[in-house]
Amino acid sequence: MNAEHSSIESAEALVERLARAGRAAQRVLARLNSAEKSAALHAAAASLRAAEAEVLAANARDMAAGEAAGLTSALLDRLRLDSARLAGIAAAVDQVADLPDPVGQVIDASQPANGLALSRVRIPIGLIAIVYESRPNVTADAAALCVASGNAVLLRGGSEAVHSNRAIHAALVQGLESEGIPAEAVQLVPTQDRAAVGAMLTAAGLIDMIVPRGGKSLVARVQADARVPVLAHLDGICHTYIHAAADPAKAEAIALNAKLRRTGICGSMETLLLDAQFPAGQVVVSALLDAGCELRGDHRACALDTRIGPASAEDWDTEYLDAILSVAVVDGLDSALDHIARHSSNHTDAIVSQDQAACERFLAEVDSAIVMANASTQFADGGEFGLGAEIGIATGRLHARGPVALEGLTTYKWVARGTGQIRP
Repeated sequence: MNAEHSSIESAEALVERLARAGRAAQRVLARLNSAEKSAALHAAAASLRAAEAEVLAANARDMAAGEAAGLTSALLDRLRLDSARLAGIAAAVDQVADLPDPVGQVIDASQPANGLALSRVRIPIGLIAIVYESRPNVTADAAALCVASGNAVLLRGGSEAVHSNRAIHAALVQGLESEGIPAEAVQLVPTQDRAAVGAMLTAAGLIDMIVPRGGKSLVARVQADARVPVLAHLDGICHTYIHAAADPAKAEAIALNAKLRRTGICGSMETLLLDAQFPAGQVVVSALLDAGCELRGDHRACALDTRIGPASAEDWDTEYLDAILSVAVVDGLDSALDHIARHSSNHTDAIVSQDQAACERFLAEVDSAIVMANASTQFADGGEFGLGAEIGIATGRLHARGPVALEGLTTYKWVARGTGQIRP
């Protein structure tokens, strides 16, 4: 098919056709064993490495278009590929290939009084749709995770990464097909028409779950309009609280890394909370300022350094994805917990302290998908958690939470084995 689907075919007809093909391919996937899926994914990774020149050339086209369109530095960083990043993407596919297969795992088993042998067994969800922006690595991550968990996937990337996505997709499919997996198991929607997203959101009965990865407006639209179950998070408003008993050197290193290692990822710290009794608050904010970070603070934070500008009410609820940071001075752990409860997006929040009791209370009481003690929030990543790659980080409370990888892409069914029982 051409890069753009025929104007004669409506978005609804296109999505239905792709979804039905994907569902048929998923039935083939469901019959494959772990070794067969692993071999196919290793072949896909090898194919991606072999296509480096084509992928990087396609990415250069996207980067040039993005720069001309005035994309922010954070978005350009998400979009940019080089040899090292592409090698990392291929390595993540290989890593997923070698992870334990969750499909067929027995979650638990029992035998009630009626004599039935009952078990709950993990199975694929079916056909998963991924709607995403900017990051071409999602094309490979999503494909690998879905194939490994026995799901077919329908990918719809953003227009800013269209050439990169198509090149990565073509390479992956070539590798998968070489090991007998139908091309329709991993499909890329061949149009950037926004109507296709609308058709995906309403394709109940054809698409089993939809996962949005992108900006707040995209995720909000998906959550508002979807008639298909959604697995999503809206923002990554991540906090780091430096407790009174924090080690100053650790606090400074963690704050710098949490904010500035990569500002455009969802695990980047967006608010720093400094305990009023922490003795080195001025040192920490000065280090951030000297490193080129803009700070916006409450009145006590502004008093620490004249370079800190005043924060507005909106700053505490803003995901900057840039070298900008909100800073507040709080009166102890209770105040920090209150601030996080009001402003956290329930993604990732961290405490820095040598006081073990304070750490344990923070870990117990902060209601986020990921909570950390004495570590940078930049570790909020499926690969860093040993999951290979991730579909995203879910901040809801149903089905899956935190980094969503293989297990999060399965559901289960009850299996009952009897010996002729009939119910009285």
